[in-house]
Amino acid sequence: MKLLYNIFIGLYRILISIVALWNKKALEWVSGQKNLFTQLEQRIHPSDRVIWMHCASAGEFEQGKPVLEALKAQYPDYKILVTFFSPSGHQSGIKYKGADLISYLPLDTAGNAEKFLRIVNPHLVIFVKYEYWYHHLKGVADRHIPLLLVSSIFRKSQVFFKRHGGFYRDILKLYRWIFVQDDESIRLLRSIGITHSSIGGDTRFDRVSAIVRNFTELDLIRRFVEQDNVLVAGSTWPEDEQRLADFYKTYTGVLKLIIAPHEINKNHIDHLFTLFPDAVAYSGLQNRQPGTFKILIIDNVGMLSQLYHYATVTYIGGGFNKSGIHNTLEAAVWGKPVLFGPNYQKFREARDLVARGTGYSITTSTELTQRATTLLQDAALLQQASLSASQYIEANKGATAKITDYIQENRLLTR
Repeated sequence: MKLLYNIFIGLYRILISIVALWNKKALEWVSGQKNLFTQLEQRIHPSDRVIWMHCASAGEFEQGKPVLEALKAQYPDYKILVTFFSPSGHQSGIKYKGADLISYLPLDTAGNAEKFLRIVNPHLVIFVKYEYWYHHLKGVADRHIPLLLVSSIFRKSQVFFKRHGGFYRDILKLYRWIFVQDDESIRLLRSIGITHSSIGGDTRFDRVSAIVRNFTELDLIRRFVEQDNVLVAGSTWPEDEQRLADFYKTYTGVLKLIIAPHEINKNHIDHLFTLFPDAVAYSGLQNRQPGTFKILIIDNVGMLSQLYHYATVTYIGGGFNKSGIHNTLEAAVWGKPVLFGPNYQKFREARDLVARGTGYSITTSTELTQRATTLLQDAALLQQASLSASQYIEANKGATAKITDYIQENRLLTR
């Protein structure tokens, strides 16, 4: 199986180099791999003590941030290195001020792993949620460097639990400790003999709670909203936006709509204005009277988590895509009911919100209209759904402390 894995990695290198001829993201990845080791050598001194965290992409990075920030506060003399596999993750990472170095992860070959670890020489390695790069992980374990997997979640359909999954089960054995999100993950790991694990929870609950604590008023949004009911739709895709347009055309009550699309390229923004011709873009709101508009299109990044503060009801996009819905916790933490499309089953928090009566899956425009209308016009239901969302977040905080307590108790780092 290791031979097949190495063949796959080699083929991946060839294929992505070809795709990069016309695909922007593939080109970003290929470009990011160039001079990677030289840049690390220039920024890491052999005497530096380094904590290395790896995240697949931006979503996993949000889970990793609370742990990074806690470790930086407790061990300020260590450098923080964050690596990403995806270009979108890397782009989100380079804007983050809490890490000392941001880098792509070298392609997972034995030679790359050996060179990377020789340069970085980490004292602690943390992988977030998933991604199981054999050579990098094996190199860490062979050097007896503490290796943790945090906020992970396992499903029975994964290769670890198949008859042919021995190679990947061996990868799990390389970790010093695995922090999982739920009981089912523990049960699955026990079924294949993995006992070095415990329920740590999901650090995203700590992350979104910190966003609320550090909230600052968005003056233009406050003036746009005034005293009206508001539906904030975040990370939307065209399938979501068509249903939102159908709903808004038929809704008879007073309602303002804020749409923060997942993609903010010109074509997508132009498409939104065909669906919502009376809308105004956030970039065009300056020097105008925001309260006179009913529909606002957010044409920038970085505001979404704070926009939910102003919502009466929220809608999370992505539920009509294969990859599934985006982050529902960013909305729920404000005590807001959450609507989303049908592809949500692989997201534990979305299933939990549905079970608690504060998350609602819709498929058609009619379903969206019915559910949103009920929430907006039934004050008692809205209050109960909002309270349930807040209670869910509060009950699931604390994952970060469990991880950092383990690091301290086992003396994985020295001050």
